[in-house]
Amino acid sequence: MDIIRKKVSSGIHWFFATRFLVKLIIIILLIGGGWFLYQKLSSKKTSTPQYQTRAVERGTVISSVTATGQVATSNSTSVTTQASGVISKIYVKDGDTVKSGDKIADIDLDLQGKQRAAQAYASYQSAKNSLQTAKDKYYTLQSSMMTKWKTYMDTAQSSFYQNADKSPTENRNLPQFYSIMDDWLQTEADYKNQEEAIAQSQTALNNVWLSYQQTSPTIYAPISGTVTGLSLQVGSFITAQTNTSGTSTSQRIANIVTSAPPTITVSLTEVDTPKVKISNKATVTFDALPGKTFTGSVVSIDTVGVVSSGVTSYPATIKLDVPDASIYSNMGAQATIITDSKTDTLFVPSSSIQLEDGSSYVRILSKNGQVEQNAVETGISSDTQTEIISGLSEGDTIITSATNGTATQQTGNNTSGSIFGGGGFGRMGR
Repeated sequence: MDIIRKKVSSGIHWFFATRFLVKLIIIILLIGGGWFLYQKLSSKKTSTPQYQTRAVERGTVISSVTATGQVATSNSTSVTTQASGVISKIYVKDGDTVKSGDKIADIDLDLQGKQRAAQAYASYQSAKNSLQTAKDKYYTLQSSMMTKWKTYMDTAQSSFYQNADKSPTENRNLPQFYSIMDDWLQTEADYKNQEEAIAQSQTALNNVWLSYQQTSPTIYAPISGTVTGLSLQVGSFITAQTNTSGTSTSQRIANIVTSAPPTITVSLTEVDTPKVKISNKATVTFDALPGKTFTGSVVSIDTVGVVSSGVTSYPATIKLDVPDASIYSNMGAQATIITDSKTDTLFVPSSSIQLEDGSSYVRILSKNGQVEQNAVETGISSDTQTEIISGLSEGDTIITSATNGTATQQTGNNTSGSIFGGGGFGRMGR
């Protein structure tokens, strides 16, 4: 009996345990199904589009292109020498102002330096003699021309070739008269040609003098300006420089910067080049000078272009409005060139403009909450704003983006052109 009683008791416990487990499973299924149904209903509820809107505004839109480049060396030049030897005296220091031809330093030439200087001076003396010879011939030709001219005038004014009223006679058609006139004209032509020969000899003399200055024991300033980067010290040695063919070459020992405003050379893309015109205003920044912005204007555009790795770019030169001592040659620069601007014009965010079949349109949110597609005529644009010529009125509400659940979609696909890098010159107030 005890055994039977234990088995019955165990069966009852198993029955109630199984029943509890079934109820627990049903409860879990009901909770999971309810949660799934809640999520589905919530998803449907949040799938209704939520729109970001903005009113059509009136203000200024500025169109521009951006380019990178570097500071050119057009406002500075190098002080160079081909001499070699020991520096014996220095006349200037960094920051000094000099004039063209002022002494920079003296050199105690070594043997090679003396040889170069002697050769250059011999060439200078030869050129000087050639100039004097050309001048001597000039005076001889001048005397001959005047003599021939007097012979011609005496002949032409004689009674045989000129009437009493100073009118020419028919005898001037005789060959002997033409012979005398041609002699005078020939000497006049020789005289004028010799003037050109003298000018050529003078140019040659100037050239060999500059060459001599490069090898002379005195280093001279090539232009007027401020000395920078002077690397000389008294007692230091300058070695002779030659190229691979053995020809003497110059070495730089300092720079001279003029007071002219620096110029910036930037590379424009094929797309941007046609938009840029001479005298367009520009702003320039430098990585080396954070927080500073300089203004200038475009002074030249090289429309021939440069091809590199199959990509064509067009160099443009920007002249800064004022000089600045903190701007050095070859500094990296970023330029923003203003190509067009409109004031007191309607504009919308560029992201709201959509294109379809070559036409532009925006989406408008009407007063009753309906979304309408409205065709517009656009003008200039920037990264952030696009001018509206027609199709909208000031204060109209346009859709800039739509939100579906947790995802936000831009309404526009603007492809209307470049603008002031990142909108730095977008709307400038209403």
